[in-house]
Amino acid sequence: MERAVFDTMARIDSDHWWFAARRRIIAALIEKQVKPGPGARILEAGCGTGSNLALLSRFGTVDALEPDAEARALASARGGIEVMAGTLPGGVRLEDGAYDMIAMFDVLEHIPDDKGALVELRGKVAPGGVLVLTVPALPWLWSAHDEAHHHQRRYTAKALRALLPQAGWRIRHLTHFNSLLMPLIVAARAAGKLAGREGGDEVMPPKPVNALLGAIFAAERFVVPRLPLPIGVSIALVAEPSPA
Repeated sequence: MERAVFDTMARIDSDHWWFAARRRIIAALIEKQVKPGPGARILEAGCGTGSNLALLSRFGTVDALEPDAEARALASARGGIEVMAGTLPGGVRLEDGAYDMIAMFDVLEHIPDDKGALVELRGKVAPGGVLVLTVPALPWLWSAHDEAHHHQRRYTAKALRALLPQAGWRIRHLTHFNSLLMPLIVAARAAGKLAGREGGDEVMPPKPVNALLGAIFAAERFVVPRLPLPIGVSIALVAEPSPA
C-alpha cells in the first residue's frame, strides 16, 4: 500500500463513514456467527494502523501482525500491544493451534499467494476456531483505488468458495456487503476512470454527508450476519477448518 494511503487512513479511520460502519458490521458478524467464549485468543493478520484492535479486544485477547513498519508502530501505540512484524505466507512465526479467531479485514487481496496465506493460518487456529475475512468484491469494479492500495485482485463469491476449501477451510457463512451504497460507489468509480483520477477513495466528506453514508452502510449490520446478500462492493465470510 502506498505511504500516502497509510497516512490518510491513520488520520481518518476513526470517523470516516466506511471504516466506522464496517466496524459495526464486523462486530455484529462476530456476535452472531462466532460468539467467542471467555478468554478467547484472537489474531488480526494485517492490522494496518490498528483501527480494528479496540473492536477485537471486546471479544478476547488480541495479537496482531503488520508488515509495514510505520503502520505497525502506530497500531502498537493505538492498541497497547506489540504488533508483530512479518508477512504471510512464511514470513512470520505464529504459534500453532493457538487462536480461537483469526481476523483478516481487507488484507487477503494484498497477498500474492493468497492460498498459501490461508493454508498457513489454517494451522494456527485452535480446535473450534474460525476465520473471519473481508475482501473487496467484483473484479469489474477495479479502479485507481485498487492500484493505490496495491491490491492483487478483487474477489467473486465463486472464487472464494473454490479457494477456501483448497486451503483447508470450510465456509460457514458468506455474504456480500456494502450493498445499499453500491450504485453510488459504482458511479463514483466510473466517474473517476473517465476523469483519469489517481489514488484511493479516502476522502473525508462533510460531517452531515459522512453521518448519512455511515448510517446507511451500518444498517447492513442487521442483515449481513444472518442472510447472504447477493451483491455488494465487499464480501465477508466466516470459515472453520475442514476436517483433516
